[in-house]
Amino acid sequence: MVLYAVIGAVVLIVLWAILTYNGLVSRRAMVQEGWSGIDAQLKRRADLIPNLVETVKGYAAHERGTFDELTRMRAQAGTSQDPAQRAQTEGAITAAIGKVLAVAEAYPDLKASANFQQLQKDLADIEDQIQLARRYYNGAVRNYNVGVQSFPGNLVAGMGGFQPSKFFELENAADRNVPKVSFS
Repeated sequence: MVLYAVIGAVVLIVLWAILTYNGLVSRRAMVQEGWSGIDAQLKRRADLIPNLVETVKGYAAHERGTFDELTRMRAQAGTSQDPAQRAQTEGAITAAIGKVLAVAEAYPDLKASANFQQLQKDLADIEDQIQLARRYYNGAVRNYNVGVQSFPGNLVAGMGGFQPSKFFELENAADRNVPKVSFS
């Protein structure tokens, strides 16, 4: 009878370990799916940047440094897969886009341009999608990290090689603010 109890306990522990491991695999897949969603939206934004720069450049040729900086950051953004580093680069891109849009404020003809208005609308839509993708990713990371770090799941996570994931967030609080642009 004791033998059956021991065998039953071992079977329950093995089943629990299998279910916990599979749950962690599922949560890790959701994190990867969330990252893929962020990456897709950031790619859409990166594809829109050259059109925005070219449209504004025709009106504000003296802002060459701002345009070059944005183009450089766009190229740099695609090289990082680390969420914290990518978030920092994307925060800088958002600020640079704000500067380009601020430049456009000085040119009524540009603001009235249908092409520029469509680019602004597309950019706003993409920014909304990035925010949604970031929320999904960070929620998936939260759920995954709870599974990896909480007891007794952390025992299976440690044996399975599961490591906590990083959130996609802006490290510098100033990056969250609307950029201030001065032409003086």
